[in-house]
Amino acid sequence: MGCCNYNYGFVWFICLVFMEHTVLVHSGSDNKHRIHGPLVNVTKHLSFPDFSFSKNPRVLEDVKLLGSAKFSASSAIQIPDDHDHDPPHRNGNHIDHLRHQAGRALYSSPIRLLDPHTQSPASFQTTFSFQFHNASSSSSSNFSANSSDHGGSGLTFIIVPDEFTIGRPGPWLGMLNDACQDDYKAIAVEFDTRLNPEFGDPNDNHVGINLGTIVSTKTINASDVGVFLNDGSVHRAWIGYDGSRRWMEIHLGSDGGSNDSPALKPIFSGPLDLSPFLNEYMFVGFSASTGNHTQIHSVLSWNFSSTSQAFLWTPSVETCESNIIVHGRAGTTSAEPPGTFLIFVAVLVLVLAVVLSLYYNSRRKSTEISDTSIVLPEKKQRPRPPNKPRCFTISELSLATQSFSEYEFLGSGSRGVYYRGKLLNGCQVAVKRFSSQFLHSQGFDRRRLLKEIKGISQVRHPNLVPIRGWCQDQKETMVVYEFFPNGSLDKWLFGVGVLPWTRRFKVVKDVAEALSFLHSNQLSHKNLKTTSVFLDISFRAVLGDFGFVLCGAESKRFESAVSQSADVFEFGLFVLEVVGGRQRLEAELGQLEERYLLDFAWRMHEIDEMARVVDRRMGTVINLEQAIRVMQIGLLCTLNVTKGRPCMEQVVEFLCMERPIPELPPSRPVALFPYNSTGALCTGYSCASFK
Repeated sequence: MGCCNYNYGFVWFICLVFMEHTVLVHSGSDNKHRIHGPLVNVTKHLSFPDFSFSKNPRVLEDVKLLGSAKFSASSAIQIPDDHDHDPPHRNGNHIDHLRHQAGRALYSSPIRLLDPHTQSPASFQTTFSFQFHNASSSSSSNFSANSSDHGGSGLTFIIVPDEFTIGRPGPWLGMLNDACQDDYKAIAVEFDTRLNPEFGDPNDNHVGINLGTIVSTKTINASDVGVFLNDGSVHRAWIGYDGSRRWMEIHLGSDGGSNDSPALKPIFSGPLDLSPFLNEYMFVGFSASTGNHTQIHSVLSWNFSSTSQAFLWTPSVETCESNIIVHGRAGTTSAEPPGTFLIFVAVLVLVLAVVLSLYYNSRRKSTEISDTSIVLPEKKQRPRPPNKPRCFTISELSLATQSFSEYEFLGSGSRGVYYRGKLLNGCQVAVKRFSSQFLHSQGFDRRRLLKEIKGISQVRHPNLVPIRGWCQDQKETMVVYEFFPNGSLDKWLFGVGVLPWTRRFKVVKDVAEALSFLHSNQLSHKNLKTTSVFLDISFRAVLGDFGFVLCGAESKRFESAVSQSADVFEFGLFVLEVVGGRQRLEAELGQLEERYLLDFAWRMHEIDEMARVVDRRMGTVINLEQAIRVMQIGLLCTLNVTKGRPCMEQVVEFLCMERPIPELPPSRPVALFPYNSTGALCTGYSCASFK
């Protein structure tokens, strides 16, 4: 045994000596042949007085358009593009085809903005004139800055690493394509005309500096210098950056026709290091987007110039003899083998000799021992798939959430707290840490809870949030979900933005299919509400945050049926919240009859005015007949079990128009216990009596 250890140590010693020698040889070679030459300036200058094809035929080659961007008839860059849509799409002041559009206009060649050896950013200056105007107005004079029905998200001057990304619409301004793509380097100066508090916007008329994220590092109120970005007039911006000082300046004002117009006023001047967000070569240009509101963003002129420093590489005085090919007289070629290669061959032969010696020695010993001993076969351990649910340790989840830091806090409920985390393999997760009050409540069984978590984690469906694992010790119980950067549905329904009807209808169908799948597998959710529904990057709804109270597969048949029936009742309330754009209970409402959404919906059904329940913020761009049909399905789900409450399989058929909807009773039946069970299973508003 001691001989084997000595041989292995000798092999590693020889390998380390060889690697060290190789590194020294190569580093010495690099230092020998790469000699800094004189410092030179790399400059680039772009000038577009306008974007007219007749004046500059190269505009089509110099400017690359992505997404919903075009060259307008007025010789400007226009985002969004509206040329291929017909007038019938227009409905009043709303232009449906211009909603949720994004586009970019980039200079087609990359520009050197960083010296990779010194990490020094380039200096640059750019100035451009731009205009925002109402999409339905024939001219900017008809624009109304006070109209709440118009106004896109805004325009950005952008520096990006590629020319293939379109960017996301809405409040993302076309700057980012994927909100959770952390390694996407992008710099933008935004001219924002929409208030998005979730992104830290101060108002709907500001300039922001964004470094790799849609949340601005610095925001400036444009009203302070008398500029109103969406008043329909032409504005001019000047942005200057001193790479040696890491200093940025921004000027803004009305367009005076020249780059140094006295109308431009300084709005920002301060230190800013752009080097962490730059590659050596980047693309420059503009991006813009629209959300639920429409607005045309136009860039009328653009000048850009940059200066970066670089060292010229000069040849060394020595000759790299190993790369010189000597031609013999017979026409053959030969090359002198380098010393490093000979060393490598010698070490390789030595290592092979030692390995072969060890192999034969171990084989001889095993042959001698086999006569007197029985060798048991080694148990093979199957590799675990990377996304298969597993048990995590407390230290793993503590490391992923930065010791459950408040900076990773996502939200909380009656049963626990959510934290965002990042595992060692780079996967982002949401960790639910159950509260001690919930874990120590009367009659609670932690072993049963863990069984339920493991059982649900084996279920897979496109509209269910995948469970990545769990963690349990004497004090803690946690469940690990996949993370969805768009967050929960309640932020989109009850927040500042407005979800269009088409997406709301898709959310209802997605959740219905998820519940139907669970019930078909003798499982139930037991915690259905808008905070339990999450939206992925394409706004597909996924159902998560399971209740983990009763599990149909592990409990009595009666309890399983009751919990599934409770899911159907909660789905009915969920449908009314999605269509109505309000929570099921809003105590601050002045009129008592409208505080409880379910009571209000039934009263509107009794007087045949269901349209009053529909969220008015969606405007006229809605299929009202379809919305009323969906609410009728929701009211069916709130009927008593013995009075016509459907199962989720039937609900899916109703939503897909595969089965006619049964006729609702003219008035809501009175039921003290809608779940048709004991009062212990009815909690909260679900068991409230009819008012």
